[in-house]
Amino acid sequence: MTERKPPGVSFESFVDKQIRDAERRGDFAALPGAGKPLDPTAETTYDENWWIKRKLAREGFSVLPPTLALRKEAEDALEAAAKAPSERIVRRIVTEINDKIRAMMFKPPPGPPLGLKPYDVEEIVRRWREAHPG
Repeated sequence: MTERKPPGVSFESFVDKQIRDAERRGDFAALPGAGKPLDPTAETTYDENWWIKRKLAREGFSVLPPTLALRKEAEDALEAAAKAPSERIVRRIVTEINDKIRAMMFKPPPGPPLGLKPYDVEEIVRRWREAHPG
């Protein structure tokens, strides 16, 4: 706990003394980023949620509007279907993503439009067969 400001001492000189004492003790020596240049890509305007955004970025977490998240999930599903080991798994992957696309088409959330329609399962299976002969 910090000591109380003695009577008759200005706040400025009291705080300056505490900073000098902390520097002498080495309290600032092991701070993250010590001795490194400032991040040139950092925003110059103040954002009160900067620490939340930095934590999310550090954790690899991102928040997308539901429609954009589904677009990404649909791309990933098509990739997974192309690499699937069997036709049954291709059909399951495409059917699951189609169910999600249909649900969002009928109950659109706020944000940008989805811009997707359900995939043709037979067409994707045909492409998978071409890529996986035998």
